[in-house]
Amino acid sequence: MKSLLTSLALLAALPLAAEADNYPLTVRSCERDVTFTHAPQHAVSHDINLTGMLLALGLRDHMAGYSGISGWKTLDPSLREALDGLPELAPRYVSVENLLDANADFFLAGWSYGMRIGGPVTPQTLAPFDIPVYELSESCSWIMPQRQASLDDLYRDLDNLGRIFDVRERATALVNQLRQRVERVAAQMAEVRQRPRVFLYDSGEDRPTTSGRLGMPQALISAAGGDNVMSDVAASWTQVNWESVVERDPQVIVIVDYGPTSWQQKRDFLLQHPALGSVEAIRKQRFVVLSYLEVTPSVENAQAIETLATALHPQPFAEARR
Repeated sequence: MKSLLTSLALLAALPLAAEADNYPLTVRSCERDVTFTHAPQHAVSHDINLTGMLLALGLRDHMAGYSGISGWKTLDPSLREALDGLPELAPRYVSVENLLDANADFFLAGWSYGMRIGGPVTPQTLAPFDIPVYELSESCSWIMPQRQASLDDLYRDLDNLGRIFDVRERATALVNQLRQRVERVAAQMAEVRQRPRVFLYDSGEDRPTTSGRLGMPQALISAAGGDNVMSDVAASWTQVNWESVVERDPQVIVIVDYGPTSWQQKRDFLLQHPALGSVEAIRKQRFVVLSYLEVTPSVENAQAIETLATALHPQPFAEARR
């Protein structure tokens, strides 16, 4: 989380715009237009990645709390420090009552990131209580057609949050910082011609949970010079069969590190799985470990690309360090 806190320190020094000049404003959220007459003062974010976005934009003082972290994830010490004193309204799924008790005037969430179709907390169920919702762009594939996940989804969300909270200059600086890091990776791989086949393993034993082309790992693997072996699956986070993993024969497996099962336990499970013995990544034990925060849309996506690109293409990065 070092890069997140660095962003916080740098962006907090940037001046705020004159609020009265920028409202009312309307932003697009999935299939909806959402209008704001002022910057939210009691925002609630769901999940570690969305909470990190608000913190990276220096918006802690605009937050009434957060939800959906301690029930599944373990906070990095630096992020724990950044959230110290801010209440977690629910360890897993926040309720309408939780939001009302916190006097929430904004909810930052996504489909499968705190909201589900037909669930108790959605933009529609919160509308009668005047709690506007901004939906994570990557998650829109659950409710509308999407072609493929892109880093532009992340940049759009940060820009829209900058507009909503009237910190556009901070958002622009953060997006530029992330873009520059991704561009540096691309420049270092300019001569790379081979793209290793990559399988992302989130969890699951009977059936593995992974990401198709509509999840952020698609964009991360591509930017790091790899090919997502599940890019033909028109889904975001989803389950597949082990047979399909074997058929695609990944050369590298990315293990997502979070939850009660350690990444080492996940790796050992994969190594011992009887069906995977012929898979190249298993035979050569080529694994890359990324955190949940790094593989979901977040300000840590640039770090994920740097880590993964270095693992997939070690030579150009080793040469750059000489």
